[in-house]
Formats: sequence, structure tokens, C-alpha cells
Amino acid sequence: MKQTNTLFPVFIKLEQLRLLIVGGGFIGLEKLQAVVNNSPATAITLVGITISDEIKALAANYPTIILVEKAYHVSDLAGKDLVIAAVNDIELATIIAKDSKEKGILINAADKPSLCDFYLGSIVKKGNLKIAISTNGKSPTVAKRVKEMMNEIIPEQIDELLDNMQQYRDQLKGDFENKVTTLNEVTKTLVAKQEDLKEDKPEQKKWQEIVKWCLLAFVLMIVGHTLFTYVPFGTIATDIKTLPQYIDLNSFLLMTLAGFIAQMTDGSLGMGYGTISTTFLLAIGVNPAIVSSRVHSARVFSSGVSGYSHHRFGNINKKLFSALVIPGVLGAVVGATLAVYAKEYSNYVRIPLSLYTIYLGYYIIRKAFRKKLIDDKVKLAGWLACAGGFLDAFAGGGWGSLVTSTLISKRKSPRYVIGSVCLAEFFVVFASATTFFVLLKHIPIFDVLGLILGGVIAAPIAARFVGKIPVKKVLIGVGILVILTSTNTLVNSILKLMHHI
Repeated sequence: MKQTNTLFPVFIKLEQLRLLIVGGGFIGLEKLQAVVNNSPATAITLVGITISDEIKALAANYPTIILVEKAYHVSDLAGKDLVIAAVNDIELATIIAKDSKEKGILINAADKPSLCDFYLGSIVKKGNLKIAISTNGKSPTVAKRVKEMMNEIIPEQIDELLDNMQQYRDQLKGDFENKVTTLNEVTKTLVAKQEDLKEDKPEQKKWQEIVKWCLLAFVLMIVGHTLFTYVPFGTIATDIKTLPQYIDLNSFLLMTLAGFIAQMTDGSLGMGYGTISTTFLLAIGVNPAIVSSRVHSARVFSSGVSGYSHHRFGNINKKLFSALVIPGVLGAVVGATLAVYAKEYSNYVRIPLSLYTIYLGYYIIRKAFRKKLIDDKVKLAGWLACAGGFLDAFAGGGWGSLVTSTLISKRKSPRYVIGSVCLAEFFVVFASATTFFVLLKHIPIFDVLGLILGGVIAAPIAARFVGKIPVKKVLIGVGILVILTSTNTLVNSILKLMHHI
């Protein structure tokens, strides 16, 4: 008969027990981190001949941890409920196991299954949902890989579902059996067969199709206007032959590089496209007076591919996206209209916006170093998007620095914030670009083909990349980028105001 995993899984209220860890090196650090990450208030005594600086630094954050720098002795087991032997010494681990069993204390011996009464499995944690993975002591490496896979599969919104289910359960009437029957009926879609889920696929692809057709409509609008307004059909054959001599290859390649870098930053961190592409265009000698129009024109294409890619890779929080897109579009239309008729007042808007986002950058970096990220509720997301869309169109930028940084400062997972904001950004930019086209009768698409090409190439790469970056690194990167771009905007706005004065 084939051997199976006969371990019985339990979840222990470890914070109500007293734990002894023997070992002050790397293994001890690994076990200590596993305990405090899951049960931070546990009373822990760690004994080791030499205790590493890393363990001392970690223990300094937890008042319930006691460090004792000495050799193990059987007396260390007094008053303990559980023992972890985190030593790379089979003889010492055997002695600790023997002493523990004699006193009736359960023990885990690192990497020595035969001495263990229990194993420490890999843990998948999403809010209040916790899944422990066991390979019966055969391969911790496989357990870690399964953990990574589960982390990818389970959405961040699962904790919100658990909260809603608790509230729903508390409101149910009747006996225990009736409550179980009702909850089973409500949650049965979580375990629906794959064939039943296939019916949802057209709905899942709806926003991808909308982005695609909007982008196509925008291209046809620009191409049609150009063909019927500017193309001299009588001399078209001659013009095509002489076209290569008007193409500056170096300028085209630099623009392509600028578009690639700008979109990689924007697609993976949720902001930065405008600042980076503007800086590149100015550096290669483009007239400052026409830089903004070039950047906004190219952004339609890169943000379209970016939003499509984020949706395809599952980086979208549909509830958040729905709250952002319509207010963002309305704000963009109003902002673009005012930008045509009241552009001279844009610097007055940029200054307070820059001060606000500089503070947000600092707040996000500070949040990255907290022991636990707090998942605050996002309030008034629609008004935030409306303000972001307005400022982006009217002041020449601000959607990413305002909306992304504010939401990341409130939410636990940057991945879904960045994806949702990037998808909404396409509709915001599309709305403002269309408004500019209607009012100005011209959008300089052909002047920034390189910028468009670079952005289109980078967009799917960045969308794929954002789901792979550790949360802490994303927060630090976003915070630094917000501070740098906001400071640049603030300085330029002040200089322009001083020039006008």
C-alpha cells in the first residue's frame, strides 16, 4: 500500500503558549521569523551559545522575546509548552528531542523529521485566510513552491470577502444547521467547476475589447483627419520617394528609448511617464512649447496597451477600476477644455499638488518599513479620480502621482492599485486627447512615432513585471519616484511663475 500523509493539521493559538527555540544562527533566525510573522505576541525564549546580530535586531521589535546567550541545558525546558531545535548538530538535536519527550513537550527539530512531533509547514497568508502546506517532511522546497503558486492564485480581495461573510453570518437567523446550509449555498460559486466558469470569460474580456476598439477608433480618427486635411494627393508619389531624407534616425531611436523607459516606469510603478518622456524630449532639443502635446499624444497608445496588458495579467481590482474610470474621464474632459482656454493658470494648480504628493511619497516610504502594512479603506475614490483626471489634462500631468500614490498609501497590495489605475488611465488620456483633438483640430501623432513605439513595446513587459516585484520594493520605488517627480514639477512651476512676474 502506498504511503500517504497521515499528519493531522491543526492551527495552534501559539500566543497562549510558551515556546523555546534552541539555536542562535541562521536556522534559529528562520524559525523565529516564521513564528513572529504568524503569532507576533508569542512568549519566546531563544537560547544559543552565540546569537546573531540579525536575531538581536529582530527580537528588539518584540517585547515577548527573551534571548539567552549560553549553551543548551535541560533546565531550559522548564515551563515550556513547545520546543524548536534550530541547530545544525544532529547530536545536540537528539539530546533536545530526548529531553523534551521525557517531559512530555512536543518538539520540532529543523531538517530532522525522525525527531519531530510536529512540522512547520509553508504558510500562505492573505489577511485572515491562512493555509498551511505540508509535504510530510519530505521536501520543504516543494512546499515553498506550492506556497508561491497559491499566493499568485488567491486574490488579495479574499480578506474583504471573509469580512463580508462574517457580517452576513452574524445576521442569519435560525439554528446551526440552517446557517450552514445558507452559507454553503452562498459560497458554492467559490468551488464551481471549470465548465461553469467558462460562461464568465466573455465578461472578463469585456474591458480588453473596449480598450482595443477605443484605441482603434482614436487611430482612425487621427489618420482620417490627417489624410483628408494635410496629404496632397496630387504629389503623393513624389513625396513617398523623398520621405527617407526627412527621417532623423538618431532622433527616432532616442524617442523610442525614451518611450520604452517612460512606459516601463509608468506600467510597473503607476506613474512617471510624463516626467520621463518630457525630460527626454527636452534633452534632444524638442521645443518646450510643443513637448506637452507630443507626450499626451503618445500616451494614448502606450496607456492603451498598458491597460490591456494589466487586465490580461490579472492585475485589476474591478471594484476599484469602476470607481475610478467614469469620474476620471469627466475630470479629464473638463481639464482639457480649460487647458485650451485658461492654460496660463495651470502653474497655480501644480504647486499645491506637488506639495501634497511630496508628502505622499514620504508617507509611502515610511509605510514600506512598517512591520505590518495596514489595509485602510479607500474613501471618495471617485472624487480622487476626478481630480486626477482634471489635473492631468489641465496641468499637463498628475494622474499617476496623485491617484496612484494616494491609493497605495491606503491599500495593502500595490499590484492591484497600479493595474487598476493604469487601465483607468487609458480612458482618462483617451478622453482628454479626444477633447484636445475636437478643440484644436490637430494632434501631432507622426512627430512622436518613436515615443509611441517604445511605449507600446514596454507596456506588456511592465504589466507582467508588476506582479513579480515584492511589495516593500514597490512601495519604496513608488515613494522615491513620487518625491522626485513632484519636486521637479514644483521647481519648474515656481520658476515659470517667477518668470511671468
